[in-house]
Amino acid sequence: MSSFAFTESIRVGQIGVGRWGRNVLRNLAASESAEVVAVADPLDPALAQASRIAPTARTARSATVVLEDESIEAVVVATETPLHVELAAAALEAGKHVFVEKPLAQTTSQAERLVRLAQERDRRLMVGHLLRYHPAFQHVEQLVKDGVLGEIQYLYSVRANLGVVRSQENAFDSLAPHDLAIARSLLGDAVAVTATGRAILQTGIEDVVFATVEYHGGAIAHLHASWLDPHKVRRTTVVGDVQMAVIDDQEPSEKVRVYDRGVDPSEARFGDVAGALAVRSGDIAVPQIPAAEPLRVEVEEFLSAIREHRAPLTDGVDGLEVVRVLEAARQSLAERRRVEIER
Repeated sequence: MSSFAFTESIRVGQIGVGRWGRNVLRNLAASESAEVVAVADPLDPALAQASRIAPTARTARSATVVLEDESIEAVVVATETPLHVELAAAALEAGKHVFVEKPLAQTTSQAERLVRLAQERDRRLMVGHLLRYHPAFQHVEQLVKDGVLGEIQYLYSVRANLGVVRSQENAFDSLAPHDLAIARSLLGDAVAVTATGRAILQTGIEDVVFATVEYHGGAIAHLHASWLDPHKVRRTTVVGDVQMAVIDDQEPSEKVRVYDRGVDPSEARFGDVAGALAVRSGDIAVPQIPAAEPLRVEVEEFLSAIREHRAPLTDGVDGLEVVRVLEAARQSLAERRRVEIER
């Protein structure tokens, strides 16, 4: 295993410069904490794009240029999901820290392998659960942590759009990891999944999925993921027993609204129907959310975790738990039943 004495900037190599990978590369190249040494992608247009973003980096079609460079301290894997495990494992075995775009892997056993490798080699393993670095979601996470919303009863999310249609994973695998990562941060680990969906455009690949995920303590999350929808929707609603919050990433400015609304079962008003519960409808607060690019925050977290020798916010275990739910959802879709998550 290689041992690195960190230079002023962490030397980074990236594998994959596709639609999202070039955004990651842009933020790496702009960071004062990173030096992009090499970039690999099998497509020449992608490499040309990489050269414009990081002009001092070497480019190559083969990932071995990144994996075999002993001076590279950290590797970013931004490829299609089926390649994540092979490339991340090779980088960890070479003694490098690894950032993997979501999802960490396709199966629980694959994700467990990566977590184990990172632990054995004392390397940082981070997953690109981007919403955990979004200022709007971070604000609501803090509200939950501070008890402002009370005990969380349930949440639901809609992540729908027309495209991008993928051929190697269904809409839930592609879109839901973001919302599952948020649900885990608010509700803990999942215990069961019930999913239903339809494969409309391609046989065996669901274009729309509705899933209900159960958590320890009784809370639930209902997730709607679709790439075959007339509207682009990116909305999450969190319902507590004191207040409720809605995060709408499509809103240009007012991305978070906090509703002072709820039901008081101990309070009945004069003239109410016998047994009726009193509904409280208070103010709606629109907090000011600081402007920050989530991807920039995410990249800096990876670099800081390496430098500070600590687990990143969205570490390998976080990625593993999301993969557990994804795998259980696929089983539920195939068998049309509720699937418990085993650990």
